[in-house]
Amino acid sequence: MPGFIEGHGHFMSLGESLGTLDLRGAQRWEDIVAQVKEAAATAAPGTWIVGRGWHQEKWRGLPDDAVGGVPTNVALNAVAPRNPVALEHASGHGVIVNAAALALAGIDAKATDPTGGQVVRDAKGTPTGWLVDTAADPVFAAQQRALAALPVAEQRRLQVEQVRRAGQEALSKGVTTFHDAGASFATIDLYRELAAAGELPVRLYAMVGGESVERLAKELPRYRLVGHANHFLTVRAIKRMVDGALGSRSAWLLEPYTDAPDSTGLVVDSLESIERTAELAAANGYQLNTHAIGDRANREILDLYERAQRGRDGRALRWRIEHAQHLHPIDVPRFARLGVIASMQGVHASSDGPWVPKRLGEPRAGERTYVWRSLIDSGALVSNGTDVPVEDIDPLASFRASVTREMVNGQRFHPEQNMTRQEALASYTWNNAYAGFEEDLKGSLAPGKLADFVVLDRDILRVPDAELASAQVLHTILAGRVVYSRAP
Repeated sequence: MPGFIEGHGHFMSLGESLGTLDLRGAQRWEDIVAQVKEAAATAAPGTWIVGRGWHQEKWRGLPDDAVGGVPTNVALNAVAPRNPVALEHASGHGVIVNAAALALAGIDAKATDPTGGQVVRDAKGTPTGWLVDTAADPVFAAQQRALAALPVAEQRRLQVEQVRRAGQEALSKGVTTFHDAGASFATIDLYRELAAAGELPVRLYAMVGGESVERLAKELPRYRLVGHANHFLTVRAIKRMVDGALGSRSAWLLEPYTDAPDSTGLVVDSLESIERTAELAAANGYQLNTHAIGDRANREILDLYERAQRGRDGRALRWRIEHAQHLHPIDVPRFARLGVIASMQGVHASSDGPWVPKRLGEPRAGERTYVWRSLIDSGALVSNGTDVPVEDIDPLASFRASVTREMVNGQRFHPEQNMTRQEALASYTWNNAYAGFEEDLKGSLAPGKLADFVVLDRDILRVPDAELASAQVLHTILAGRVVYSRAP
């Protein structure tokens, strides 16, 4: 097969997650507390204990002190009193922290909710430790201060180690190109240096993220790169974020959540700021890729793109909506009409399917969520990925979800929205290449293209559905070299 292209992931976060507590397999909150207790037993006082991947909707139950369906930090305070603890939600749109981390972040009972975030409190008004979207920013800033206090050489060693780990993990799953959905200018400097030295383990398509509009206006012309270092690094996209996620109830909806009728979600970045970014993108030859999950968020971004593209060819711009998870039916045909790419993640349907109806109710969940078939039939281009480390980077798992929508309980989440096998393969190869302006170099096996491909142990276009879960990557070839082989 052509080398798989991860259409939306977080490269440095993947590398970081491989060196922290993996909370994805937890069945109960108590399992997570036990992991933290074990880590605290050997951690030096003051050292951060970090983990990621928990999701309360996948547990077998909740502790009695849960607030709004999420545990409080009482148990964390008991097992790790001398260490700040930060446990990021699987969606990446919230974090549970203990009292020590709240103190370092300057969050107390007097703290107010920031724009685009929420400090969750108990009945007495005390922060529970659950911080949603921008409310978690002070915690991440405190972590960065701790990192900045290390010697420069140690900071660099840690960053290079993250790149190495992320690259190894990607190659082991057959991923030869990675669309990095949000890299700071400082991170791009590191990528550029490693690429020039031939030390980037995979090809990166980096989207500039986490920078102010003012900094974008100043630096965008200097950072644009296409095919740098033998096509190992391209920087020609900007990532923005308008809302949160369904799991944290921060996706921006047209109607309230079924299980939180007083809420329609959050607006993380202002539309005015994103509109200004759209102007900068068009002026500097950058693609604009905006995170939008809720149906209100998607409608607002489609409206914004339509205004910004006036007088321009939308298909030439190839602007994207990242995730496009929950769409009102009247907005589906607008993607094709405006030339907007729906950058989606097939595996989310299998992973989230069991609890999405709880958030949205039926028939809303089925009519509006992960509507790949409707988008493709309307003429839109759908690209695919995993949002790693939200999900495992495995393209084969996402391929299987795209063609079956089979959940862990064996049921299928609205299979009328399935992709065909050929469509799913294209969504992970040629479509992702097109979404990065690289279809002339990648995405298919053809003379003159880059020699990036994978060897699988079975033909995923023909084997029965039941065999897809067992499919494995045998070899990954990048630039004509075998860079990964599965042990016999």
